[in-house]
Amino acid sequence: MRIDLASAPGHQERPNEDWVSAAIPASGGGVLVVLDGVTPPRGDDGCVHGVPWFAARLGGRLTELSGSRRDMPLDQVLAESVRATAEAHRDTCDLSHVRTPQATVVVVRWDAEYVEHLVLSDSVLLLEAPGGEVTAVLDDRLDRIPPEVLRSVAATDALRNAEGGFFTAAADPAVAARAVTGRHPRGRVRAVAALTDGASRWTDTFGQGDWADCLAVLRKEGAQGLIGRVRAIESDPARPSGRSKRHDDASAVYAEL
Repeated sequence: MRIDLASAPGHQERPNEDWVSAAIPASGGGVLVVLDGVTPPRGDDGCVHGVPWFAARLGGRLTELSGSRRDMPLDQVLAESVRATAEAHRDTCDLSHVRTPQATVVVVRWDAEYVEHLVLSDSVLLLEAPGGEVTAVLDDRLDRIPPEVLRSVAATDALRNAEGGFFTAAADPAVAARAVTGRHPRGRVRAVAALTDGASRWTDTFGQGDWADCLAVLRKEGAQGLIGRVRAIESDPARPSGRSKRHDDASAVYAEL
């Protein structure tokens, strides 16, 4: 088994709001967890802690439960992790605020029989079959919203964790039912990778290759190599950023099973 991971902040003067972790439980198999904390618009979000605190709390709980509670399906793991994180700051923060700290989620868990996955919002999961075919597991609800709508803070708030909009892990455990989940026999998955959108833009924004090419970069150059490629493209003054942020927090994890 090989696991390689890396994370880089979008700006050195701001804390990284991503979380990436890997665990190899004593019982065997493994777990990958990747979160992309949602940067709120300037102004009040009802929380005294901030997004990095939230991502660390939620990511830590997801990692622990995914590895220690094999009897819990991943949607239940997410629901319990969201609940526990909410309880940790319910007394000090307004969790009903539409911009209460929240994050995208990717969880992958495998044992001798199955590879399970969960994806919520716009982080990306890649699954590679033994023959080299690569499947991207995506929650594309955010992509369905017109960009001009997302440029409005009020319009985006109205669609956040709402029917007809998009969903992230925030303070309501019920959001776990909105996640994209599935499992495959272990023998049908050779490698997996999870990317926050700051790293996946190598493919989905800059078009430097398809998802199979992206996985090939991860295998050859590692997670840091992919992030370095993204930063090089972003730093080219002749190239438009393609997103509202020229540089975003970027995280990637690659595992050969």
